[in-house]
Amino acid sequence: MARVGNVTADQLIAGTSVLSRPAEEFENDPSLEAMWAVKAMEHAEVYFNILCSVDPKFLKLTPHDEQIYKTFKDTFPNMKVDKVDEDELKSPEGKTKWRFFCEQFKDIVEDYSFGTLLRADCTGDYSEENSILTTRIQFYAIELVRNKEGLNDCVREKYKSNRYVKT
Repeated sequence: MARVGNVTADQLIAGTSVLSRPAEEFENDPSLEAMWAVKAMEHAEVYFNILCSVDPKFLKLTPHDEQIYKTFKDTFPNMKVDKVDEDELKSPEGKTKWRFFCEQFKDIVEDYSFGTLLRADCTGDYSEENSILTTRIQFYAIELVRNKEGLNDCVREKYKSNRYVKT
């Protein structure tokens, strides 16, 4: 039977609906953390496969892409998105600024606060060294800029024959 840590595949599937409940309802539960990790990795695999297949400039990530892009550019006009500095992102000042940004999309973007993996360096793929855990809205904001401004263009050429294949 397939396992993730001490959790079986059946337990992961059965627990997936639990992930839509508010985070405040849960204590530190290893099986729940494993489910979040699996969901984040699945999202990363799907997104990376899309980047390898489609010109990123034409990707629409949400129905609210323009609003997210504009708000991000207004809030973080000088943020370097090609190589995201995790320390800067998660510094006390960064957290405060991001919290304000994220909360603007609370009732607009579905699953805005879901844990999501972001590639630190947009020229690389997802790996332990190149992945940062962010909220879904942070992921959308940074990836929208990368896509619109051509920073993700190299991914398709570099990785098109090495796309992730779910096993």
